[in-house]
Amino acid sequence: MEELNEECGIMAVYQMGENHGQVNVTPLVVRGLVDLQNRGQLSAGLTSYNPSRDRILQTHKALGSVHEVFRVNLSPQRSRQLMEEYSGQAAIGHTRYATSGASDSELAQPFERVHGRKWKWFAISFNGNLANYQALKDELETTGYHITYHSDTEVMMHYINRELQGDTAPDFHKVFGNLTKIFDGAFNIAFLNGAGDMVVVRDPLGIKPLCYGVKDQLLVAASESNVLLHLGIEPLPLGPGEMIVANRDGYRVERYHPAPRKAYCFFEWIYFANLASSMEGRSVYNVRYRLGAELAAQEPLKEYSQFRVIPVPETSLTAAHAFGFHLNLPVMSGLVRNRYVGRTFIEGASRADTVRMKFTPLREVLEDHDIFLLDDSLVRATTLKTVIEGLRQRGKARQIHVRIACPPIMGPCFYGIDMPTVKELFAPHHLQGKPLNELPPAVLAAMARELGADSLVFLSMEGLTRALGLPKEDMCMACVNLQYPTEMGRRRHLQAQAQAGLGELPLAGS
Repeated sequence: MEELNEECGIMAVYQMGENHGQVNVTPLVVRGLVDLQNRGQLSAGLTSYNPSRDRILQTHKALGSVHEVFRVNLSPQRSRQLMEEYSGQAAIGHTRYATSGASDSELAQPFERVHGRKWKWFAISFNGNLANYQALKDELETTGYHITYHSDTEVMMHYINRELQGDTAPDFHKVFGNLTKIFDGAFNIAFLNGAGDMVVVRDPLGIKPLCYGVKDQLLVAASESNVLLHLGIEPLPLGPGEMIVANRDGYRVERYHPAPRKAYCFFEWIYFANLASSMEGRSVYNVRYRLGAELAAQEPLKEYSQFRVIPVPETSLTAAHAFGFHLNLPVMSGLVRNRYVGRTFIEGASRADTVRMKFTPLREVLEDHDIFLLDDSLVRATTLKTVIEGLRQRGKARQIHVRIACPPIMGPCFYGIDMPTVKELFAPHHLQGKPLNELPPAVLAAMARELGADSLVFLSMEGLTRALGLPKEDMCMACVNLQYPTEMGRRRHLQAQAQAGLGELPLAGS
């Protein structure tokens, strides 16, 4: 409901073998980027490799959705022209939401660095966030670099360029192995150079998802598996600390970092990933269904037989269906989202007015009924407060019992989710900044009163872990348990706690 934003989506396509040079992969990249639109709608772009052009690497990118940037369905003739103009045997693509840097067209990706030597001329697409961006930026500036766009992708590009210095073609295993000693955070990278080398890299913790597949010597890598499925390719996970190196002759998957632990972002399953995707062998749909089932198993009310389950559109729908099924309750559309209220129309409106324009309570479903209002997460709570007010005043609902298919959000994300500061978050101030495995009834009652609800229940940490079906130690759950998987993440959280006036508090499970 709070409309958290993902950092980006990346894609890479390479036609290898005897069809190299005969197949234009650019339309496949655009098609895949449409499937990654859920990961960023601010801008889109691609860089293609075509050695028959004077400009071997050529980049097209702009602000807007994939359909707008590539004129898909908007101007078929212009779209065909773009596919031909940027045709290539290999290409990398990107959809962006800004977590670092401004929201202007110059920061659309891929970033391209032109050089006279083909293997030093490269483009990159980046998915993630560097937690130590500021320190890296400062180090570059003290050694004579000028940072133009104040983006972690720009900083990353400069460090890659450093690794490519010299007179010999790069050993990509060494290049990206060295970078892992410098970068702290989440970083999935698609790299393409003027020599026709493509490299796809997943960071050693595997914080963000990345998969690949091959069919008829066509290699495709993407942030989500549904991209490959739509192309008729069976997806395989690229493991943490692994990389794909491809050229016209073929590809190899190799480990460039030992990756002693994993830290998959659990929020991908809860909120961000496409419902049709799978990550680390776990279906997004199945996980969301189990979240609702686990929440139903926790239900503390003894009498709810006449209740209706009302999901908050749209990522909570699957959990709501499971919740209703296990409690033998109807799941009904009592809250309708207006898909056509755009950013421009609501610019300058207050958050409450924005919510009222986006969500319409259905009195026909709600009036004189007790309801379970089910949402996937609770972040700031400002949106939820306005929705509950609308359900009572406009929808005429009787009792509203809020159920959240996620534990309380306790800290910001430094790895790519645009999460609010500690001061803006709802739960930390009720819990004195410390996550608890079991919330005291008095605390839950106080939270419910602030929301304007009759009761409030969060999914437990144990329920979350069971729903995910992966070892707890393989997950990054820092935003709910404050156990950040990198050194800079831990430092930045302590700073954030202090700025919020909560001090340095012990972490959950420590």
